Amino acid sequence: MTRVCLLGSPEVNLQYELLSRETSRDALATYDLERPFENALALRTVSVGAAVSLLNDLQWYLVRFVDEAIVQEPSVSETEWLSRGLAEELRNGETRPDETGEFLKVYGLEAADAAVSAGTDTSAETETEATATRGTTGGGETESETRTDTETAADAAAYTADRLVEPLYVRRTDGEIPEYDLRDVDDTLVVRLTEGEFSP
Repeated sequence: MTRVCLLGSPEVNLQYELLSRETSRDALATYDLERPFENALALRTVSVGAAVSLLNDLQWYLVRFVDEAIVQEPSVSETEWLSRGLAEELRNGETRPDETGEFLKVYGLEAADAAVSAGTDTSAETETEATATRGTTGGGETESETRTDTETAADAAAYTADRLVEPLYVRRTDGEIPEYDLRDVDDTLVVRLTEGEFSP
C-alpha cells in the first residue's frame, strides 16, 4: 500500500482544518487516518496514482493548510518518502524508481517526550465551533462550510506525536546519506526530491 502524509503549516491545526470542512472530510472519509507526526495526517491508498489523484482533489486545502505532502511507495523504498512532485513524475512514467535516490531532504525527528519537555509541542491548539468562509476555489466558486467538528480539535489536543524539525538538503553519494547535523535529534526522515526541488 502507498502512504500519503500531509505535514501541516505551523500556524494551523491540520487535523481540525481538514476534518471540520465538509468537502475535505468527505474526500478523506474512506481512509483510516493516522497521525505519525505532530500536526500531520497520514493514510494508505492503493497506488502512487491514487495518491497523486487524492492530493489533486485536496489541492484547495493543501495550499492553505499544508506545508508539504509526501508519498511513500514500498516498491521504491520501504523507509524513505517521495515529494509530491517526484510521485507525480513516477506516476507519469517520467522517472524510474532507480533514478529517485540522489536528491534528498532530510528532516530531523524529535521524540514526543523530547518535544514536550522542550516546550515545542503544538498539538494543544484548539478552536471553537464556528462558521468559516474560505476565499474562492480555482474555478471562482466561494467555499463556505460550517465547521462543527469540535471533537476533532479535542482529539488533537489529547494526542502528542513525534515532531519533524528543520530539514537538511543533501545528495546521496556512493549510496550514503550525509549525517544530519543541524541539531541533536532522535531519528531522521528522508524525502526524495526531484532535481528541481533540491535547494541546498
